[in-house]
Amino acid sequence: MSQHVLLVFLLQLAVLLVVAFALGRLACRLGLPAVVGELLTGVLLGPSLLGHLAPGLSGWLLPRDPAQMHLLDAVAQLAVVLLVGITGVQLDLKVLRRRRATALRISLAGLLIPLAAGVGVGYLLHGHVSPGQPDRVVFALFLGVAMCVSAIPVISKTLSDMGLLHRDVGQLTLTAGMVDDAVGWLLLSVVSALAGAHALGAAGMSVLYLALFVALAGVAGRPLVRAALRVAARSPEAGPPVVVACAVILAGAVVTHALGMEAVFGAFIAGILVGSAGPEVTSRLAPLRTVTLAVLAPIFLAAAGLRMDLTSLRDPDVLVAALVVLAVAVLGKFAGAYLGARLSRLGHWEGLALGAGMNARGVVEVVVAMVGLRIGVLNTAGYTIVVLVAIVTSVMAPFVLRAAMRRVEHSAEERLRAAEYDRIWSQQRAGEPRHGE
Repeated sequence: MSQHVLLVFLLQLAVLLVVAFALGRLACRLGLPAVVGELLTGVLLGPSLLGHLAPGLSGWLLPRDPAQMHLLDAVAQLAVVLLVGITGVQLDLKVLRRRRATALRISLAGLLIPLAAGVGVGYLLHGHVSPGQPDRVVFALFLGVAMCVSAIPVISKTLSDMGLLHRDVGQLTLTAGMVDDAVGWLLLSVVSALAGAHALGAAGMSVLYLALFVALAGVAGRPLVRAALRVAARSPEAGPPVVVACAVILAGAVVTHALGMEAVFGAFIAGILVGSAGPEVTSRLAPLRTVTLAVLAPIFLAAAGLRMDLTSLRDPDVLVAALVVLAVAVLGKFAGAYLGARLSRLGHWEGLALGAGMNARGVVEVVVAMVGLRIGVLNTAGYTIVVLVAIVTSVMAPFVLRAAMRRVEHSAEERLRAAEYDRIWSQQRAGEPRHGE
């Protein structure tokens, strides 16, 4: 690596991190998720704006040289793996089991309807927002996956910022979103295998290997990871639990990637194994969560935004495709979640609130778009459209949630839950240990 390449790489990281942090804080002040501002960092510094206003500066800071770009891609890939792993750590299987009937109805309806709608639109748009090389079926399946995913990190942050975590709607949104996240990563791995194998038999073997990996992780991996983390947690230092958690998440990513599937699915399963060690262990992972969410994730999102080119929307065909995909993404998710809520005998406004919460795609949609670009399913225009869905749906969520929840009465259970949350928060602010720690 030459001195100039290293200089540009370090400067890229510094600029992306600082600008992403500033725009993320600005988005939060405007009542929006930070992910919106962090994604806009890449839009402002990439070909959409800086590349046109100051091409010389843009070419020096963000050169198109593959060797230079791969350095930033490597950091972004590490960020994705750790971010998805942490999402798996936060998966509360107890909540999922307790409210499984209602959550499954909502999640399945919110998954299958946009999946079917996305596949249908994918058949129509094949060749317009894809390189034209992938099989029409593969592209349609990929767009279906992109339409059906939710984003637990964005949903959780939005609900927390709006004080809705204690509400039944908030709990159900998180629980149903967990199911959608898990199925979404699985489907993404299957589509990736189909795109890479170009043969149903080879992709089928990859899916079989993946099923064996999940079974082995549950039977043998879970007790081993628990034991390793609990031994590491005996140390008074913060380092050992963080190191073990990182090693487990990276190992999971290695296994699924070696099987021809997406590394993020292995990281997600590994994160679930880490989370199964219990709150007394996962509470020691706060430093990892902070570094990942505050440093690595903004760099990844900013780098993802660099690949967007909003000028491609000047093409009428691409603009129409963007509007169609966005409408299908929003209406499909809203309709699915609303239908699942009504089948579970929830009210009209609760159904709309659930649809708004699960409609937020955020960082998960960005990861899906990055995968599509990497495996050759999307071209630049298609990538821009999918990331645009992530931005628009994340912006919509707080406003629709706020309007719907004004019309949903507090229940007695919700008031008790709010009082318990307030008690825990007061203890944490006072520096007192939480119960069970």
